[in-house]
Amino acid sequence: MSCFDVFTELIRSDMKPALGVTEPGAIAFAVASAREVLGCMPEKVLVRLNSGMYKNAYTCGIPNSPFVGNLYAAALGAVSADASLGLESLANITEDDNAKAQELVKGGCVTAQLSHISSTIYIEAKVRAKGHWAAVYITGSHTHIACIMKDGAVLQGAVPKIAEEASSQEDVPALIHQHSFSDILSYVNKVPAEDLAFIRDAFSMNHELLLQGLASDRALFTARLYESNGSQLISGDLQKMAQLYSSGAIEARVIGLSKPAMSITGSGAHGIIATMPLYAVYQAGRCTEEQLLRAAALSCLVCMYIKEYSGRLSAFCGCGIAAGTGMACGLAYLQGADENTLAMVIRNMASGITGMICDGGNQGCTMKSIVAVDAAFRAVDFALKGIAIDSCHGINGASPEETMRSMGRIASPGMVKTEEVIVEIMRTK
Repeated sequence: MSCFDVFTELIRSDMKPALGVTEPGAIAFAVASAREVLGCMPEKVLVRLNSGMYKNAYTCGIPNSPFVGNLYAAALGAVSADASLGLESLANITEDDNAKAQELVKGGCVTAQLSHISSTIYIEAKVRAKGHWAAVYITGSHTHIACIMKDGAVLQGAVPKIAEEASSQEDVPALIHQHSFSDILSYVNKVPAEDLAFIRDAFSMNHELLLQGLASDRALFTARLYESNGSQLISGDLQKMAQLYSSGAIEARVIGLSKPAMSITGSGAHGIIATMPLYAVYQAGRCTEEQLLRAAALSCLVCMYIKEYSGRLSAFCGCGIAAGTGMACGLAYLQGADENTLAMVIRNMASGITGMICDGGNQGCTMKSIVAVDAAFRAVDFALKGIAIDSCHGINGASPEETMRSMGRIASPGMVKTEEVIVEIMRTK
């Protein structure tokens, strides 16, 4: 497989529709999968989650439901979530389903536990009824079933060990880390445009989510961003447009509206930030569709490069830091930035935004998106004028690869204790 084929497949395989915040969908998917193995409606449900999963779903809105959080995501998985839909498992939830889920939760039949502090995805979903039990274990990615059990017998895979895998990641480089930033940029410049046509789905899907947010009286930040943009979707202010397009779609997602987002690296917010500010530039008539597709490919690959170091779920805000840095590179690319300028953009973002915490999927993600877009526009503006934080300062490296590695390492292993403190704060309220 050629280098170009590798990058195309990395983006294509990583882009997936996700309804609502990814973590409640994954919890519901896991429980629904266990329910199918059990063969009947569960009487008791237990989910054990790594800290990132537990935190991200803790107060997060659930699509098609008035409820939020881990318990209700698990309860809806037990009642009627459709496992065949993956991260869209909650797409067909009804009022009756919500009522049944509420009965389970109020009856003390659903338990959600923090299993361990880790940036590696872990979901253990156990369901019981009529003297039988079934369990599904998910690790690594939001829908990767590592093991299925029923009544003590392993039906598929093997029960995973609960452990932080950062050390093993050092020994086995991620596929994208086997390539240089120069390789990525060469791909972006030379790949046939038709090979990137599938990325259009991300723009259309995330735009539909934005429009749903604009139509909802629950999306308060979106309404204000729309007003700030002159009460119009397209204006002469690219930064305000970009903040509206990304933060509006993110708010719609975290409050649990019913349309999906196109996710990357397992996160709808990452997918939105990596694509929607660039789409705003296109909507304003400042680039061609081919330029947009190439910029989005660059954005996604830079996001992946950082995320493969930080872990899928960690104490830092990957949507702001990883996707934000990718988006900043995309914005600079649309303005003709060369490789040296893009390296400057990455250093400016690394020095400016790394360290933003993740405190779960909630409307705070909307604010983080606004900050990321602001940081990206400023990082690009400085870099295009030859202004950047020098590589000798802080966590910056001598190359884009070193800088992105440092950004990821700040999260994992660097912020493990931070993750623990964030969860402690959330649980004591």
